[in-house]
Amino acid sequence: MFSGARIMVAEFATMVLLLFFLLRSGDLFLRRLVEILPTLSNKKQAVDISNEVTRNISGYLVTITLMNGAVGFATAFATYVFGLSNPVLWGVLAFVLNYILILGPLSGIAILFLAGLLTFDTIWQAVLPAASYLAIHVTEGAVTPLLLARRFELNPVLVIISLVFWYWMWGIPGALLAVPMLASFKIICDRVRPLMALGHFIGGEIHADARSHQS
Repeated sequence: MFSGARIMVAEFATMVLLLFFLLRSGDLFLRRLVEILPTLSNKKQAVDISNEVTRNISGYLVTITLMNGAVGFATAFATYVFGLSNPVLWGVLAFVLNYILILGPLSGIAILFLAGLLTFDTIWQAVLPAASYLAIHVTEGAVTPLLLARRFELNPVLVIISLVFWYWMWGIPGALLAVPMLASFKIICDRVRPLMALGHFIGGEIHADARSHQS
């Protein structure tokens, strides 16, 4: 436990240090990129892409954070109702895990089921906390895409690959940043003509109602 905590603290400190210098540099990278681009159209395109990435990722993070807060509150309430100890802890855990698409909620279901088995004597009581969390997550999974207006339609297979790769590269911070980085890369591909095919490949399936909403 000490070794794992030490690694997690070191990764978190690295992320905070990098974030500090990124914020400290401001728009330095964008200004340098604009300066070296050859044509005015390229410069405008770089600024447009940067603004779109900032706008979309900011909206994504705000929406996801609010939804994750609702999931955490609902999970804490459900675990309290079903008699699981430390409901605040389970709510915070659900809030954090929900940032990690697919793998996070699956981990939460497994952890709650294991906690139920260790707490209750009967199977049906042990299943209730995990089942309630699954129902909360299914509801959240239906509401969140509507709030985001399907702005981040990503290939789920590539999402899993991105999560696994960045978790292997950078641990928990990498898993938290995997989807925003993949979404940012898709935005860039969609705006750069030679990369449009790659952006289409990264995108997920957009249903007819989503197309009509976007149009």
